[in-house]
Amino acid sequence: MARTAKIARKTNETQITVEVRLNGSGKGSAATGVPFFDHMLDHLRVHSMIDITVNAKGDVEVDGHHTVEDVGICLGKAMAEALGEKKGITRYGAASIPMNEALAEVSLDISGRPFVVFESPRLSGKVGEFDVELAEEFIRAFANSAGLTIHVNVRAGTNLHHIVEAIFKAVARALGQAVAPDPRLGDAAPSTKGVL
Repeated sequence: MARTAKIARKTNETQITVEVRLNGSGKGSAATGVPFFDHMLDHLRVHSMIDITVNAKGDVEVDGHHTVEDVGICLGKAMAEALGEKKGITRYGAASIPMNEALAEVSLDISGRPFVVFESPRLSGKVGEFDVELAEEFIRAFANSAGLTIHVNVRAGTNLHHIVEAIFKAVARALGQAVAPDPRLGDAAPSTKGVL
């Protein structure tokens, strides 16, 4: 089973293509016009072991909001398409990731029911030109389009770069676990309902 997808989206604000390969090794690239966001997308692919390629052009002269949110939408749609009927997947993933003084915990369920809980004591300001509030916007857009339940809890941190990086790495590790095949399931869905 290929477990791949390619999504294209064009609006008056952004033009985006996203490709994913779930049976990957963390290869790919990110070119969004928002350098720190590209750096975070690199962490997402490398630490999830999912091949992800993102190309985006957006109205970054306004700010990065439209680009970051729309990439989240496209990546979520690509993830949902690549997962198909979600048969045989592990479904759940969790990670606790330290980044120096920062600590982020993420629990994730490929449930088909979008829901995000985002708890962070300090996530306001900029890293370079990146508004760190956009980390939450990306995760919400991604979860809504992919049909994921994601809980993010930042336990500690003072450096904004470290906090956001810990969040993206934790999402990556949890996502990589959740999309991985569970050999015990075979072709069954990991649900008492029989479908996800």
